[in-house]
Formats: sequence, structure tokens, C-alpha cells
Amino acid sequence: MVVRVENDNMDEALKSKFAVVDFSATWCGPCQMLAPVMEQLSDELDGQADFYNVDADENPELCAKYGVQSIPAIFLLKDGEVVAKTVGAQPKQLMEKFIKSKM
Repeated sequence: MVVRVENDNMDEALKSKFAVVDFSATWCGPCQMLAPVMEQLSDELDGQADFYNVDADENPELCAKYGVQSIPAIFLLKDGEVVAKTVGAQPKQLMEKFIKSKM
């Protein structure tokens, strides 16, 4: 399950051993294409990674803090620290490979 980040509160994601954070927006076509991929991966990687979604329009402070300039932007966090990021929608196989490469 992908957990939605509300009110710039990333505490849960920062406490996670390994978190996948998707910065997106409802008006963004590539973001909407990536959303079901993230849901599938969150189910398949349950117990290995925690998945979060940040609405860029509702959380501009988080976007500024993490330097998000384009969406969708996927950040991988290990013990609260960013270990990798990528921008743009990708097929499931590539996204899975990207995530697993940093686990």
C-alpha cells in the first residue's frame, strides 16, 4: 500500500528502514501512469520497502527541501537518508530494478 504524506509530515517515511517516496500531482499525466506501478510494487515488495506519495501541489515545502523540480520524482531513502532518485515515469520492470538496486 502506498501511504499518502499529508501536511509536509514525512516522519513515517524518515523512520522507515527503506522508503520509496513518489512526488507527484493529480494533473501530471506521467504521474498518473506511474501510480498503478507504484501500487503494484508496494504490494510485491511488502515487508522490504515502504511506499509513500507526496502531492507536490499540497506539499511545496517538501518539494523545496528535496529539490524536486520535475515530477514524477522518485526518491529512495535508507534510514531517512536519500540514497538515490530518478525523475519521470518508467515501466514497472525498470522501476523495480531501480528500487531493488538500492535495497
